[in-house]
Amino acid sequence: MTSAESSARASARSASVRVVRAGTAPTGPPETGPPETGPPETESSETESRKIGDRPAEPAVFEAVVRTDALLRCVAMLRDRGQTFAVAESLTGGLVGAAVTAIDGVSEVFRGGLVVYATDLKSELAAVDPALLAEHGAVHPDVAGQLADGARRRCRADWGMGLTGVAGPSAQDGVTPGTVHVAVCGPTRGLVRSARLDGDRARVRIGAAELAFGLLAEAMTADVRRPPAAGDPFA
Repeated sequence: MTSAESSARASARSASVRVVRAGTAPTGPPETGPPETGPPETESSETESRKIGDRPAEPAVFEAVVRTDALLRCVAMLRDRGQTFAVAESLTGGLVGAAVTAIDGVSEVFRGGLVVYATDLKSELAAVDPALLAEHGAVHPDVAGQLADGARRRCRADWGMGLTGVAGPSAQDGVTPGTVHVAVCGPTRGLVRSARLDGDRARVRIGAAELAFGLLAEAMTADVRRPPAAGDPFA
């Protein structure tokens, strides 16, 4: 196998999401040209230049590389079945949708997504029960289940994915950072999975996305629907 083929296969197994902060310096080579011939810098502009230089440097780039092996299997199964999927995500803030849409031709099976970061939007946009949110807060397995069902219904898809959790570094409503709940909901079955992920904020968000893709693949390949438990959002 050539190095080019290896690189192509590796790219197919992951999706890179790169976000550059506004106002940061370009990373390319400096522009060349004739020297400026305008008036010399005034005292006020020199003062402003010093102020800019004194500002603390901001991280220029956030880059997340999400493994999409499971997602690619799901896309293939969805195409074969003529089905679609959608997502409602909270802690990942659009990372799942970005990883999905990095795949060429995914528009055949991906309907779209809801980024419901604020608690009230989980009810308003994804139809999560306000009483559930009031009782348990936004980070709860049942909330993930209702997010998945809301994504499926609101986006008119066959399958829905839901993600909620605490990316950190601080706790939220007493919930430990790294706690995530992901769920999928389909025509005949649904699954919810909870995990405690290690790492910084970026690693937790990436891990939640990968967990959700794996759960969707598991649900789509399951032969028998699990028996619904009391209070099961998929019953």
